[in-house]
Amino acid sequence: MNVRPPSELPPAVAPVDAEQAEAALVEHYPRLVRIGYLLLPPWVNRGRRVFAAHALAQRSLQAAHRAGAATVPLPRRPGRSEATDPGYAYVRRQVLRRALAPGRLGRLRLRPRRLPPVLPSAWGLRLLPHPGGAGELALERELAAAGAPARAAFVLRGLEGLADGEVRRELAAAGVADPHAALMEADTITAGHALLASPEFDPCSLQARPPDLPRRRRRARTALAALAALLVCGALLGLPGEGWGRGTLSAPLYARNPASEAALEPGSLRRVPASYWQRSPRTDFTAWPTRGDRTGDTRLLRRALEVWARPGAGVRTSATPGTPVGPPMGAPQLLYAGEVGDWAVVLFHDGLRVVRYAEPRNADPSLGAALDFARVDGADEASSGALVVARTRDGVRYLTAPWVRDVRVRDLLAPDRAPRPLPRSPDGVTGTLTEPAAGPGCRSWEAVELSGDTAVRLVTDLGELAPARLTSGAPGKPHDVAGRAERESWARTACLLPEVRSHGVRSVNSWAYARQPLPEAGGTARWLCTRAETWRGTGSRVIAQFQAPATRPSAPGAVAARAEDAPECGARTPRVLAGVLWKSPGGRWYVLAAGSEQFASLATSGGVTGSARGRLLAVPAEAGDRPRLDGRLKDGSRVVALH
Repeated sequence: MNVRPPSELPPAVAPVDAEQAEAALVEHYPRLVRIGYLLLPPWVNRGRRVFAAHALAQRSLQAAHRAGAATVPLPRRPGRSEATDPGYAYVRRQVLRRALAPGRLGRLRLRPRRLPPVLPSAWGLRLLPHPGGAGELALERELAAAGAPARAAFVLRGLEGLADGEVRRELAAAGVADPHAALMEADTITAGHALLASPEFDPCSLQARPPDLPRRRRRARTALAALAALLVCGALLGLPGEGWGRGTLSAPLYARNPASEAALEPGSLRRVPASYWQRSPRTDFTAWPTRGDRTGDTRLLRRALEVWARPGAGVRTSATPGTPVGPPMGAPQLLYAGEVGDWAVVLFHDGLRVVRYAEPRNADPSLGAALDFARVDGADEASSGALVVARTRDGVRYLTAPWVRDVRVRDLLAPDRAPRPLPRSPDGVTGTLTEPAAGPGCRSWEAVELSGDTAVRLVTDLGELAPARLTSGAPGKPHDVAGRAERESWARTACLLPEVRSHGVRSVNSWAYARQPLPEAGGTARWLCTRAETWRGTGSRVIAQFQAPATRPSAPGAVAARAEDAPECGARTPRVLAGVLWKSPGGRWYVLAAGSEQFASLATSGGVTGSARGRLLAVPAEAGDRPRLDGRLKDGSRVVALH
């Protein structure tokens, strides 16, 4: 959790209307434009910086008009620097936020390739600030070398006269992650603050110069030639029998494709009745009924479909590895449309993917939206029991399948503790559940038990839409986690799950493939192979564990080997061999190894020589040894250890 010190928290707020903010903008316009000019990166052309600075100041008023009654900082308390008009403080903060917004530099780089903005603009002239002297040039170079937050700190301190505490609060309110670091970097700028008031940095006092006239003539001739070519091509394409006619192989534009247009119509969405799952030949996401209190909101559904087809710059998009993020391939199935907390959420299923669209309840486009994709092809009853419908700072909430009769929460790190119930709404939306391992040190891992007619399945959130199913047992025949021994095994395995987080994982199986008596009466250790299977088939991850006796039931095991896209511990290669260098309670070192039941003998070399009949090995060693381990199967073939 990101926690700021009190000195960096934004100050209290008080209401102010748009007229007050507009009056402040008019009164202090030259100063606000100067601030924007100084905050913009100095490597940008001076003429473009002038227009960008004016745009920052003028557009800072848009937020006040959108909010109607905006919120601005209260005036400073007595004893601080000179009191500031609340309207001016609000507009200045908007200038800071827009100047420091991510992506601002990229938009400035691309500006020459685009049409000029509607306001402000100037055609046929170059407007530049008056040139300065050697001091201004030195300050310009130092500002260019500093980061944007440091420039903002230097300007607020030198031009606005704010104290360091006030600077930190303003930077934090503008979205700067580390205001203290910005102030420290601003301390490295040696130029005097008085230079900030120089005419060199005044974008309101300008001199006009002509542009590159020969280049402008060449561009005009090129534009006319391109327009003529476009008109000729359009006429040819529209002729009968050619272009877009019946005899061509090229398809119409996307917007003119009837199937694609139909996929974006809310009326074409496939809706499943509430009782269909009871007679459906398949028990997966296709049998989920359409649920939610906004399934009839045509505007919400249309926005969700259009954003899915053409997400804009204000949409935060995520996808599990290997999941295509293109538009719907046809009219998708509507799983859910409703309000969850402060968000309106829509869930779609198109046979290959589950797509989640989320926007603020008031549909304010300035607050953005989220679009998440997850691949779920080949789902069955065991892997389609729940989907993440909301993920906030408070935790996650699930939408459960209609065949789930009971939902409970089990802490994997407390195998002896009874699970607690998790309430659900009539639509199947659960209460908020803390994200697994949300706190430091992996002190708890809350998974969800989904109880149906025939099984109790354990699933956990790994940062994606579809939670991963947790199982135990040998490869090829895993089963749902049940019994004390399997829960204890998962208690020492759960803290390894972050290694497969956000990896498109469908299921994670933990297989206890061997038990080994330890030398010097050290007790009995367990060897486990944990395999994470993905929805896409590739990218599986394998972790071999050595679990020595421990005083705590949730003490994590030692990782003996890791591998990606390896066949071990899977249905095709249901075997594994791994080893560790272990120190006994008496202080002596041993090479320990264990293989699955297919192994007839084990051997080690490379500084530590030893062998053993059977599938267990214990050979004395020295600290720092790096032996090589292999084994021979019962059919006579030799296999190297997983590493």
